[in-house]
Amino acid sequence: MKPVMILLTVLLLLLQYRLWFSHDGLPSVLHIHRDVEIQRQDNAILEERNQVLAAEVQDLKSGLEALEERARSELGMIKQGETFFQIIEDPDSEK
Repeated sequence: MKPVMILLTVLLLLLQYRLWFSHDGLPSVLHIHRDVEIQRQDNAILEERNQVLAAEVQDLKSGLEALEERARSELGMIKQGETFFQIIEDPDSEK
């Protein structure tokens, strides 16, 4: 009976060692879970960005207001009949 108990104890210790310290044991599983959570967060951010871009594309396809706004802000264009005013601040006035 004694040799069987020793054998079972050694076997249990070997299995526990593999669970806690091997390359495919518990630390590896925890590391993979952390990596998966980081990837999910990255995917959520990218999904939100994709939704914003899709809404912008839809807006540009359907209406002229967004197109005009973009032409004004990015290209500095104005409509015919509008007057453009540029305000230049004096750098010395901030003192």
